[in-house]
Amino acid sequence: MEDVFQRLTKKLLDNNSNLSAGQARTWIEHLWEDFEVTRARSGREYKGSNVTETIVTKWIEQYGAHLHKYEATNMKFDKLNKEDHFKH
Repeated sequence: MEDVFQRLTKKLLDNNSNLSAGQARTWIEHLWEDFEVTRARSGREYKGSNVTETIVTKWIEQYGAHLHKYEATNMKFDKLNKEDHFKH
């Protein structure tokens, strides 16, 4: 799983140079978790990590360049764009 997260983090960093490596990794972890939790809560059958990776990849392609502009309204996501990480 670590290699998948590293690959997705690199893809996000390639799409958004405004994020630090730590911020990008945190975004990947949150996007991954959000998709899997939402799918489970809706009662859908678990389709495996390949499906989650595909969805997170699509989100990176669609929204990755803009994630540094995200303003959190939920405390869970408040730390995502804090300047406490070094830029890559």
